[in-house]
Amino acid sequence: MASKKGVRIIITLECTECRTNPDKRSKGVSRYTTMKNRRNTTGRMELKKFCTHCNKHTIHKEIK
Repeated sequence: MASKKGVRIIITLECTECRTNPDKRSKGVSRYTTMKNRRNTTGRMELKKFCTHCNKHTIHKEIK
C-alpha cells in the first residue's frame, strides 16, 4: 500500500562556514533539523542559527 506524502517535510540545515573553512576551531559541521511546508516554501531554506563549532551565529542552508 502506498503512503500519502504530507505537506510538511523534515529538512536538515548545515552551517555554511564550517563546510567551506578548513582552518576552524574543531572538526565537524553544525547541523539542525526542522520542518517546512513544501507548498509555501518551495526553494531551499536559509536561517541564521548558532554554530557550536564556529562559536557564533552563521547562515545555515538546507541540504538534501
